[in-house]
Amino acid sequence: MSRVGKHMVSIPAGVNVTSNGNVLTIKKGNIERTYEVPACIKVELSNDGVLFTPLNKEQSTRAVWGTSQRNVSNIIKGLSEGFKLDLDMVGVGYKASVSGKKLVMQLGFSHDVEFEIPDGITIACPKPTSISISGHCKKQVGDVAAVLRSYRKPEPYKGKGVMKVGEFVYRKEGKKK
Repeated sequence: MSRVGKHMVSIPAGVNVTSNGNVLTIKKGNIERTYEVPACIKVELSNDGVLFTPLNKEQSTRAVWGTSQRNVSNIIKGLSEGFKLDLDMVGVGYKASVSGKKLVMQLGFSHDVEFEIPDGITIACPKPTSISISGHCKKQVGDVAAVLRSYRKPEPYKGKGVMKVGEFVYRKEGKKK
């Protein structure tokens, strides 16, 4: 069993955390995020950080305890450092470029795939075959990466598709005569 919840979430300089009952408001500059902690978890806010303690010993409470700690930790990390995910496009003629608020990808279809970049996400294409996604919310960055990847999932025979940097694609042997 994991005991992630017992660790204190440290608050870096520049990030302001306030508590109103079980609602935490985390703010840095003009970006503000709120997180509602379940009623079965007690929140203690100090100068060092945020500490979560369960109010009972039930299994569901212990599960929510670690989840709440990790969610608040991810919000604080996102506001202080941000999250970044890199994708590679492998395939002949696969290219991507950013034009305005749209990501335009050429993925071997008869048409270009246009993706509207959501608010809070920054997409850059350092090379024509790589996409860099960054933002303050870990879930949002992962969701955007999943949508972009769904346009051309990595296939096991030729290894073509949109994949995360460093991802291993199991290669299968083709048909034999």
